[in-house]
Amino acid sequence: MSTLDAVLNKNAADLNKELEVQRVMRAFKLNPYDVLDVPFGATETEVKRKFRKTSLMIHPDKFKHENGPEAESQLSDAAARREIDAIMTHARTLVLKNLIPVGYATVTDTDPRLANLKPSYDVQIRTKAKQILLEDAMARERKTKIAFANEGAEKAKLDEAVAKRKREAEDKVKWEEHREQRVNNWREYASTGGKPKKAKKNSHVLG
Repeated sequence: MSTLDAVLNKNAADLNKELEVQRVMRAFKLNPYDVLDVPFGATETEVKRKFRKTSLMIHPDKFKHENGPEAESQLSDAAARREIDAIMTHARTLVLKNLIPVGYATVTDTDPRLANLKPSYDVQIRTKAKQILLEDAMARERKTKIAFANEGAEKAKLDEAVAKRKREAEDKVKWEEHREQRVNNWREYASTGGKPKKAKKNSHVLG
């Protein structure tokens, strides 16, 4: 193999690994079963085998990528696995309830009625899980927007209170600044018995 071929092959391999990392990062945030490409209910051995194959593709020691460590950490997070399993179980229940309305709670995944479905039973579960996760994400987003809106309204209320106190302080300063003038006006008013002071006549007569 020539040097050029070796370089091209290495670049192609690196590209494939980078694409795998990007796929993992996009999919895992919705459903790790999609990332591992294993059906819900896969055995521990199947999950581990596929996990090892996937994690080797994104392991930072094997392939340098800024998102590699994060992807590896997410894929091996036991708490995240338990959480997603709970959602997948809920999705499975909803799918079974739709497919077999009567007695769905006792149906096993090997039930003949679940074979040869289009789309397949596993795909329907994944699709329903994705729907649940997306709805949950949208609900969180709406909740965040409402919180921001309430925070904005509270801030506007606080700003108005601060502005009001500022106006009151400025009015008080102006009141104090004109105190002496008001006192003098009152004294003049009192000295004339409340009558307006007569203007002096001009003694100069024009010839």
